[in-house]
Amino acid sequence: MSATGQGTAADQASLRSDANWLIRGTALVARTVTRCLARVKISGALDAVPREGPLIIVSNHVSNADGVLVGAWLTPRLGRRIHWLGKREMTEWPLIGPFVLAGSVHPVDRANVDIDVFRLLLRILEAGNVVVVFPEGTRSASGAMQAARDGVAMLALRSGARILPVGVVDTDRFWPRGKVPRPGRRVEMRVGQPFSLADVLPPDLDRRAAKAAATDVIMRRIAALLPARQQGVYGPTEPTEPAGPAPEPGVSARRVR
Repeated sequence: MSATGQGTAADQASLRSDANWLIRGTALVARTVTRCLARVKISGALDAVPREGPLIIVSNHVSNADGVLVGAWLTPRLGRRIHWLGKREMTEWPLIGPFVLAGSVHPVDRANVDIDVFRLLLRILEAGNVVVVFPEGTRSASGAMQAARDGVAMLALRSGARILPVGVVDTDRFWPRGKVPRPGRRVEMRVGQPFSLADVLPPDLDRRAAKAAATDVIMRRIAALLPARQQGVYGPTEPTEPAGPAPEPGVSARRVR
């Protein structure tokens, strides 16, 4: 069986978009519990969250609380379900496993992530659905952004999906990596404006250049939502001479095939 979970209940539900009672109820419980444990603030372009069409939600990743904030507060704004990648072990837990699968968490073997995972995500987007991706691939131990992997850039370029940047602030202080939550801490989720790579990349980039440029754009959109201590490698840099004139708004980038 592949890492995509093909042939499982997750694959059967992989193209679903409805926010059924389980999806809505889980989000409600998550909001309630999180507000009991932390002082939560949600800010940004909430009214601009797309309610239809393919969408990639991208976020920095510093804590187990990150996914909770994203799912709990964006689900009602989206009005549809979010699709996730999760550790295969989660789907194999007794009693909990079936609920994880029903919540559109697609099991992945981290030791063997392959092209099948990319194809699964592409298929979900081509059906007009929503996926969440943490481009850094793992939680940052310092709380600051790390260099991203290029998978999300390829996914956005291939699918043409819109991208919704999200910054999660101070979740590492609330729920540090490898530790238990610390009640009473402040956490914040900041939502940026959705955008398409076709509107921000020059049209004449080759495959490799487009992938690198797309990764940089995506990560800097996330970094712009974060305080300086969390911007990490995507924080302000020394100004350099531009390589050429900036593209005019609305100039389309080629999809990479």
